[in-house]
Formats: sequence, structure tokens, C-alpha cells
Amino acid sequence: MLNGHAFDYINVVDRAADASYLRETMIMNNIANNDTPNYKRQDLEFKSILERALKDTRYKSLAEAVGSVDLKRLEGRQYTDAANFSYRIDKNNVDIDTENVELASEQLRYQTEMQSITMDFTRLKTVIK
Repeated sequence: MLNGHAFDYINVVDRAADASYLRETMIMNNIANNDTPNYKRQDLEFKSILERALKDTRYKSLAEAVGSVDLKRLEGRQYTDAANFSYRIDKNNVDIDTENVELASEQLRYQTEMQSITMDFTRLKTVIK
């Protein structure tokens, strides 16, 4: 975590990138366990946590809201998805097609977050010069 208001946005995007990376890992684990009897799909919720953190601020602009987000409370929540549901005989609830789409989506999200962080540091380096 970086200190100073110039890094507020970077810190929030860094948390989002961490959550995205963890979710990507969990999705790959789901894919690897596609044939494991009784396995229940695991997932991570971060988007709603970030939205709630931003809405809980009293500020009207995104820059002010991001600066007031408590980074210690901005962590993803892991959960077992539909633990009591399975449409398969082996009681596994992983749908390989859905997992592959979610993985591709999460990879794009992670790449975008990393590009955003890189661009912010590039801008900061330009200002420092």
C-alpha cells in the first residue's frame, strides 16, 4: 500500500487486482475439479464490496470517494456457490462452459486493472520529471 492522496486510486485498483487474481485462481481450481465427485464450485465476491465501500462515502466525486475508502475493509469474500445444488449425478456443481467464460472475463478484468496501475505510474513518473 502506498501512502499519500496521489496513490489513493492506485491503492484501490491494486486491491481490485489482488481480488481478481484470487478469483482467477479459484476459477482455475473449479475447472481442475470438474470431474471430482461432490466438489462444490468456489468463488469470490469483490465487486459488490467495492461498490458498497464507494457508496458509503459522503463524497460526490469518484476521486474523493476513492480517497476515503478504508483499504483494510476492502477485501474479497470467498464463498461456496450453490452448495446444496447440483444437476449432475456425481453431485459436482461445476459447469465447465460457465467456468471458462468466467475465467476469460476475469483475465480481461485483471489485465485492465494492471494496465490502469501501469498507466498511473507512468503519469506520475512524467510529472516527477
